[in-house]
Amino acid sequence: MAQATTTKQSSQTGVVSFGNRIFRWRKNLLLQRLARALLTIYIATTLSFFLIRLMPSNPVQIYITQLISTFGLSYQEAANMASSLFSIDLDRPMILQYFDYLGNLARGNLGKSLISHGTSVTSMIAEFLPWTLFSVGTSLLISYVLGVLLGMVIAYRRGSMLDHVLTTLASILSSIPNYIVAILVLIFLGVRWKIVPITAMRGSLSPGVVPGFTWEFFGDAFFHAFMPILTYVITTVGRWMLMMKNSTLNTLGEDYVTVAKARGLKNRTITISYVGRNAILPLVTNLAISIGFIIGGAALIEGIFVYKGIGWILLSSINQRDYPVMQGVFLCITVSVVLSNLAAELLYSRLDPRIRVPGGEA
Repeated sequence: MAQATTTKQSSQTGVVSFGNRIFRWRKNLLLQRLARALLTIYIATTLSFFLIRLMPSNPVQIYITQLISTFGLSYQEAANMASSLFSIDLDRPMILQYFDYLGNLARGNLGKSLISHGTSVTSMIAEFLPWTLFSVGTSLLISYVLGVLLGMVIAYRRGSMLDHVLTTLASILSSIPNYIVAILVLIFLGVRWKIVPITAMRGSLSPGVVPGFTWEFFGDAFFHAFMPILTYVITTVGRWMLMMKNSTLNTLGEDYVTVAKARGLKNRTITISYVGRNAILPLVTNLAISIGFIIGGAALIEGIFVYKGIGWILLSSINQRDYPVMQGVFLCITVSVVLSNLAAELLYSRLDPRIRVPGGEA
């Protein structure tokens, strides 16, 4: 009796000890991932700071050129006018400018725009970022749901005419650059067929429309974002279709699906609980990663449609060499991408039990 009690206590102690080791391992792994994410953000921020300043020309020279071409001023007159408008000292050693930037960044200060005469970069990002999140986020949700459904359909209809048509179409759509599709959408829907009034769709909101929870605001916002959303859906739905088709085909060959069929379960139960739930796991992590690229993937599209989101302000700042705005937008892109990858790792470790413990399959 005493020996049995001792054995039981030792087994309980072993379980507790193993649980503590698992907890410490998870905690250390999370800290390692956070440290790696912070290091990545720091390196990317440093590279962007120096690469921006290595670009040809600078904001002062571009403004001087504009003054000379517009008003016919001499170079010295234009230079004197530009020096009174810009507070940046480009002759200062770059390493000192870098330390100043890190100091301001540590205090949460992204600086002020050089072209917009003192407007803070934070306020500019807060003004334009929501429109990009709205347009690209809506299109990502639509293309993801549509791609998952169509991918499962063509996987179950493999070898049929529907499979060949949709697979070919998905391959073509996923291989065309999004800016090419944007130009085609603009030409055919706006110029040739005149389905949408392209002059009225410029910007992100019509003049006089006040943001709020009203049908007028939401209708006008969707009206201006229609062509960007359409472009994003066309160029991304094919990738989700192909990924879901391949994942579903791999899942259909698993032993647990064969066992479920042998047990006589309903096809609907097998499709949803056994096939769909497991086939969608890789797409969930890819969706988390794609969310991080929302900010950076809109520059060309917004420039083509003159949709005033964060991509549009990034292009404007690049053309005018507005260093603080460029640095602020690139920082937002870096943080969103790094955090989305971190979220994808943590999410997959929750969805797949095999990688939750040391030694589990990745």
